Amino acid sequence: MTDQTHPQRHPSGAFGIDIGGSGIKGAPVDLVVGELSADRVRIPTPQPATPDAVAATVAELVDSFDLPRDVPVGVTFPAVIQHGVARSAANVDDSWIGTDVSKVVAKATGRQVLAVNDADAAGYAETLFGAARGREGTVLVVTLGTGIGSCLVVDGALVPNTELGHLEIDGHDAESRAADSAREREDLSWDEWAERLQRYFRVVEDLLWPDLIVVGGGVSKKHQKFLPLLDLRTPIIPAGLRNAAGIVGAAALAAHGTVLD
Repeated sequence: MTDQTHPQRHPSGAFGIDIGGSGIKGAPVDLVVGELSADRVRIPTPQPATPDAVAATVAELVDSFDLPRDVPVGVTFPAVIQHGVARSAANVDDSWIGTDVSKVVAKATGRQVLAVNDADAAGYAETLFGAARGREGTVLVVTLGTGIGSCLVVDGALVPNTELGHLEIDGHDAESRAADSAREREDLSWDEWAERLQRYFRVVEDLLWPDLIVVGGGVSKKHQKFLPLLDLRTPIIPAGLRNAAGIVGAAALAAHGTVLD
């Protein structure tokens, strides 16, 4: 069951799909303003989340819209994506590893598809339409949630698959101590969590020397509780697009051809 029952016709543009462990969401995107141009459709992710099952669900989602055949389709995926191929799998079936996500979804939908890492899509959207719009130089977008996702954009070009949440810091995988899930799991106060974030972001800024850090993820809605506690040389600000970022970023990358090949 989706949250939209009748197909909608919309002006030719780009279409974004965000594949997650619990839900697959999609909508057409107005790339002039970076907003969804029709109500989003969400379908639960099939279990097990195998390539055939997920691709069939994506096709069902796309078919719920009356899309022109030439509309570019971008798909986010929770994995390292190299030239369309999944090299890891997070919250989906391990059989995705080594699978060409772009080709599998393209075959199921009968459309040209570009697949991209989910954090990269969200971060790229922030640089085009969100908190980092108009900022030159090196922009790092970090999402704090179950894990830590990262996206690096340099002078408008995406550097894919940075996976900075898995840096080893003080003998630990960084996200195991600094993700929002660690705050919840260990019942940390905002001050206690900010100390861990401080350590994480200080290491990252010493490695990359970014011009701006943007923090996304659901907890960014409460940014007043922890961002002011950080003492960094890099400006750090909350993300702007939130839940729409993945869909918007995937659509934008598909429409632009790709910065990944």
